[in-house]
Amino acid sequence: MTRRPPVKLKLEALRSYALRALSRRGLSVSELRRKLQLKAENSSDIDAVVDSFRTHGFLDDKRLSEGFADSRVQSGSIGEQRVLRDLLKKRIAPGVARQAVSRAYENVDESALIRDFLDRKMRGKNLGEHLKEPKNLASLYRRLRTAGFSSSSSIRVLKSYSAQAEELEAIEPADGESSL
Repeated sequence: MTRRPPVKLKLEALRSYALRALSRRGLSVSELRRKLQLKAENSSDIDAVVDSFRTHGFLDDKRLSEGFADSRVQSGSIGEQRVLRDLLKKRIAPGVARQAVSRAYENVDESALIRDFLDRKMRGKNLGEHLKEPKNLASLYRRLRTAGFSSSSSIRVLKSYSAQAEELEAIEPADGESSL
């Protein structure tokens, strides 16, 4: 079975395709541009569509990143670094992403978020008993870091459940040293 070559779209069909893509979910300018590159018959049409959508307010990376960050804060399921990483994956400009994340998390108590995360993920388990095993402590610490919580806050909360959590400080570099 042979594959058909992708259908290339003219300006109006490309505009319609872009509207359908934006109606499914919010896209950054870069994400939409990438989708349009696969479909456009003429590459100059891409700029025309993107500029038109920006002018009409359909595309706004700042608004998209603020909404994305705010929704993640309200869900309380992930930390600041994870939201920033997700925005950068969406190809939002790093400055815009950092500004949106810092504004969304400025009045949030990270320790309380971590405690809520632990309550949700470890329900039914006695954390004091569970964290006596070094492998469980290390595993839970990695889960917290993957969820985007800072190293210092994660260790501080884990110390309240296990005295062995102090050993994690020697292993983990300072938060400022990690790269995204």
